[in-house]
Amino acid sequence: MKGSEPNTTDRGALRDIIAGISVALVLIPQAMAYAELAGLSSAHGLYAAAVAPVAAAFFASSPYLQTGPTALTALLTLGALLPLAATGSVEYAALAALLALIVGGVRVLVGMVGAGWIAYLMSRPMLDGFTSGAAVLIVATQLPGAVGVVTPDVGVLAGLWWTVTNIGAWEPAALLLTGGTLALILGGRRLHVLLPGVLIATTLGLMFSILSGYSGPTVGVMDTGFPAIALDLPWRAVPGLLIAGVVIAFVGFAEVSAIARLYAGQDRMPWSPDREFISQGAANLAAGLVSGLPVGGSFGRSALNRMAGARTRWSGAITGLAVLAVLPFTSVLSALPRAVLSAIVIAAIVSLIRIPAMVRVWRLSPAQGFVTWMTFALTVALAPRIELAVLFGVLAAVGVHIWREMRPSVKTWSKKGEVHLEPTGVLWFGSARFLERALLEGLHEARDAKRVVIHLGGLGRIDLSGALVLQDILERAAEMNLEVEITDVPSHAHRILESVLDSPKQDGIVERPSG
Repeated sequence: MKGSEPNTTDRGALRDIIAGISVALVLIPQAMAYAELAGLSSAHGLYAAAVAPVAAAFFASSPYLQTGPTALTALLTLGALLPLAATGSVEYAALAALLALIVGGVRVLVGMVGAGWIAYLMSRPMLDGFTSGAAVLIVATQLPGAVGVVTPDVGVLAGLWWTVTNIGAWEPAALLLTGGTLALILGGRRLHVLLPGVLIATTLGLMFSILSGYSGPTVGVMDTGFPAIALDLPWRAVPGLLIAGVVIAFVGFAEVSAIARLYAGQDRMPWSPDREFISQGAANLAAGLVSGLPVGGSFGRSALNRMAGARTRWSGAITGLAVLAVLPFTSVLSALPRAVLSAIVIAAIVSLIRIPAMVRVWRLSPAQGFVTWMTFALTVALAPRIELAVLFGVLAAVGVHIWREMRPSVKTWSKKGEVHLEPTGVLWFGSARFLERALLEGLHEARDAKRVVIHLGGLGRIDLSGALVLQDILERAAEMNLEVEITDVPSHAHRILESVLDSPKQDGIVERPSG
């Protein structure tokens, strides 16, 4: 009977609840680990994990996107705040919350003015170089914890060097915990995406620490309770954090965009960059208000959410509420070894080291490969101020684009007293000299030519500056008593060329746009 069938709405809500709780079990240890990576106590990561997914759910366009602390935003946060305060201090935590508010404000503003398309301006080669470099740095920051040592406060790369040159200080139990955690997480993924390797590793690591009396570094006393709104922040530091906030807002959104686009394509459903900017902005504003840290979208948790049966964006809200419900009881995690948290971060980030992809970019395009490898090198060299590497990478990508646009390919040939020119690419004032040079070289080789034919079918764009370039060439040709024909004009360029070239200066020149 029809009435005996379960209600589809209730069934969908149940799936969202199951998926949301499943993600929460993974998010709790990850949030703790990423907060440690950002230079904060684990409690701040849990605060962000509790409120950010709930706030994001009200505006998200993707039903699967899971929001919360991520490794990349944590490292960017560390780089932005290290020059301003000591990690772990009250001032440092306040700056992290302020940075989250700045990131949130930028993202909400971008989404509200409909400028979500800006996210597409970050080139893939630049992002590959940056994420690979950031992933290398993240692994470097976690290696001391993974082997159970506390390094001197000498910086990321110097701390890595100290760790690898003091093998005698490594803690065997920490190595065991790190190896076991990595095996459970990475091996669990191979067995089935729904196998909660992070949860299993965290539980076993905690039991091992309690039963064995583990003497290595642990999370320590952590009495979180429910988060409270705190507005007593160092607002005077806003100017100094603005650039970092903008960088995190856009770089962190690249992962969000990739997640939403991937699942929108698989489900044949639209998604809105503007709504996702607002969603992620609201999540960061919420995190900042409760002394959290900047947050973003997680590929791993979003994939788990989808595989666990999520149907609507409210699965994210369930995740946040589940974390919120656990907060009063997080003191039981105080004995959790930091080696487990370090291994969780390494397992989550190692796939972002995309050396083969970077090599492939170089082989396909040395110019774009330069952008990739330069950004990678700067990310590592400028640590922890890796937001500067992003800025230099963007400038390099724009510079390469301009350089390529200034060097169009111009095919030249002559026959029966005619010189033919066929430029490809984009015609604008910056590329004018190449077309002019090709014309002069063609006329030099065919001195008896009386006619020039310019084929425009290979040009992807001709704007006003490009039309003026053609006008200059036509005027020079007229001075040399040459007849000129412009042919294969793209349909989008008819109006601008007819307007610019239809002038008394062009008397006696044949202009026959076609196509």
